[in-house]
Amino acid sequence: MNQQLAAILPLETLQSGGAGPLYLKLRQSLEEAILSGKLKQGDALPPERDLADYANVSRVTVRKAVDDLVRDGLLVRRHGSGTFVVRPVSRVEQSLSRLTSFTEDMVRRGLNTRAEWLERGLFQPSPDEMMTLGLAAGALVARLGRLRIADDMPLAIERACVSAEFVPDPLAVTSSLYSALEKKNARPVRAVQRISACNIKEPDAAMLGVSVGAAGLSIERVSYLSSGRVVEFTRSLYRGDTYDFVAELTIPEQ
Repeated sequence: MNQQLAAILPLETLQSGGAGPLYLKLRQSLEEAILSGKLKQGDALPPERDLADYANVSRVTVRKAVDDLVRDGLLVRRHGSGTFVVRPVSRVEQSLSRLTSFTEDMVRRGLNTRAEWLERGLFQPSPDEMMTLGLAAGALVARLGRLRIADDMPLAIERACVSAEFVPDPLAVTSSLYSALEKKNARPVRAVQRISACNIKEPDAAMLGVSVGAAGLSIERVSYLSSGRVVEFTRSLYRGDTYDFVAELTIPEQ
């Protein structure tokens, strides 16, 4: 392990630079290893214990250095798997004037997308779901919760619910929810979306690979059919360091 670490983080690099916080020297050395390609996209970072022993620093120091790189988007923590190298964060812009699914939006940008299912099934609706979707007593809702990932970067946690009338078999939804709704002639044509700033808490922070308290965007969307009926109620949480929502404004002619 020491031989592997020496190839990535030469001790002379860690020990150079004179006075200064130890965590900052380690952070800079790890960043250089990533940017120079010594640590490549998808590589697992050595365990914090091994890094601490090799650099002769405390695990608290290593954790602080790693937290900084996670926050800057160079590393990502995957619950139960470890910490991995990712490419530097490239911010994604989404127009607020166009109603598209996450999958469609990322494909249009040429990004490779995938999702990890968090929840998928039919459930008794909550009072909020029943009221927002206008459900009758005894109706069921399909809930689809996903961790949205683009180019190996976790971007958002999306929790959507629709009436079981439109998605009777949630397990049949394998990619875009809007594509599934389109097959039922129930693709939404407009939506009202509310966006607010928030600090990301556990367990969402671990899934998104950010530190607890990191900036996020909380988004609630209610989507409508052409008839005016609500078809989708979605709550999403986006990483604040990777996503920008852009609105085009026009000035009415006098």
